[in-house]
Amino acid sequence: MKVGFPSSINWPKSTKKVKEMKKAELVFVAMPAIGHLVSCVELAKLLIECDERLSITLLIMKLPFDPKVSSYTNSSLETPNLHIRYLELMKEEPSSQLSSSLSILFRYIHNYKSCVRDVLAEISNCVSSHLGGIVIDMFCTSLIDVANEFGVPSYIFCPGGAAPLGLLLQLQSLRDDLNEDVSHYENSDDELALPTYINPVPAKLLSPAFFDKDGGGDMLLDQVRRFKETKGIIVNTFLELESHAIQALSNDKTIPPVYAVGPVLNLKGSNSQNQETEMIMKWLDLQPECSVVFLCFGSGGSFDGDQVKEIAYALERSGYRFLWSLRRPSPKENFEFPSKYENLDEVLPKGFLQRTAVVGKVIGWAPQAAVLSHPAVGGFVSHCGWNSILESVWCGVPVATWPLYAEQQMNAFLMVKDLATAVEIKIDFKRDFVLGVSSEILSADVIERGIKHLMDPENEIRDKVKEIKEKSRLTLNGGGSSYASLKLFLEDVIDSIP
Repeated sequence: MKVGFPSSINWPKSTKKVKEMKKAELVFVAMPAIGHLVSCVELAKLLIECDERLSITLLIMKLPFDPKVSSYTNSSLETPNLHIRYLELMKEEPSSQLSSSLSILFRYIHNYKSCVRDVLAEISNCVSSHLGGIVIDMFCTSLIDVANEFGVPSYIFCPGGAAPLGLLLQLQSLRDDLNEDVSHYENSDDELALPTYINPVPAKLLSPAFFDKDGGGDMLLDQVRRFKETKGIIVNTFLELESHAIQALSNDKTIPPVYAVGPVLNLKGSNSQNQETEMIMKWLDLQPECSVVFLCFGSGGSFDGDQVKEIAYALERSGYRFLWSLRRPSPKENFEFPSKYENLDEVLPKGFLQRTAVVGKVIGWAPQAAVLSHPAVGGFVSHCGWNSILESVWCGVPVATWPLYAEQQMNAFLMVKDLATAVEIKIDFKRDFVLGVSSEILSADVIERGIKHLMDPENEIRDKVKEIKEKSRLTLNGGGSSYASLKLFLEDVIDSIP
């Protein structure tokens, strides 16, 4: 089946002649965060599948407090791809004198410029291949300078969606082109008319990162400004999901061509969790079809004790079967990711595990893609990270939104208000990513109401999600919109080679 797309979309121009090409090499630079890295690797695999004459060197930076990156990299090396090379760059320690996490991140990445420069020099001196360009994570734009030194094109990879990308570009334009101080939107009741969203967006959904007092917000918009210096922006979305946003980006002549190539997903997960995965999947095998609500809040998602108890009360009162990925918040004095509770009884209501033993299971780490693919799962309470949204779409599982930080509130608004493909538990909930706390506690009544709406078999959202699921399975096939966009990107890379 061929998936069509509107002729009004201004796709990047296809070349009429595809020139003969020697082996071409792209260099990918991923941000040191597991969600960004996984998407980057999966994109590399997709490109290799499209043209085996291409090879890719993937440069990996690791943060000292995130062991998931090392685990994922080691797992990838166990199943080598002849066309993909993984290079771990030398370690740099973030400065303890920087109080803003965004400032730490951007300066940390900047310190790797010399390492990236050495890799590009090595590839440039290789006679068997041509350096076709460098694909840079959206938070690594200081490395555009290195690409410019070697006279090769740079491309941005945005692992998130097209709509929040439009928000970033709009705020950057307001600041730089109209001299507007975007900080006045903090705690504002204003609504923003954003080209990539259908409905006006409440300013209160904007991430606190934009209002960072240590300069992180300005540094973020400085990153976005540099998107316009590149030759293209690759976005992990697909036309059939975000047609309005992609059309809006296509109409914006101030930005480079946008390539919508998603859904870019790692559906196989990690090989390092086989025993735990087996235990979880065996439990799901015993549950009726579409009977289980799955709660999972991503690698950075956790709640303090009071909120945990409200969730537990809501689950017990709802009467639905559940699989709950519950994570301990990181110590407030350290910037670390949440970990596993060693004793669940210390945080859950007294007797909860015994009373729900037949219908529920509380776990730590969750093999999310595998769980969502299981026929027993009928709903997903999610933090609305973009990878999680794409996985839920791919598996046809409706979502109840509970965003925590970053762009997740904007993703939740998109799914609930613009696309009408998700149930709202909360859209504007915010948790401090560094401190792991929120000033707000959602009551068990609110959570229970959202779960019941999500799991209602008559909920009209289920049909919409099933429809998008079928489209997501076709878009990367020959004739699909994302496949066409991938081919156009590859042609652009080919054309840049002397």
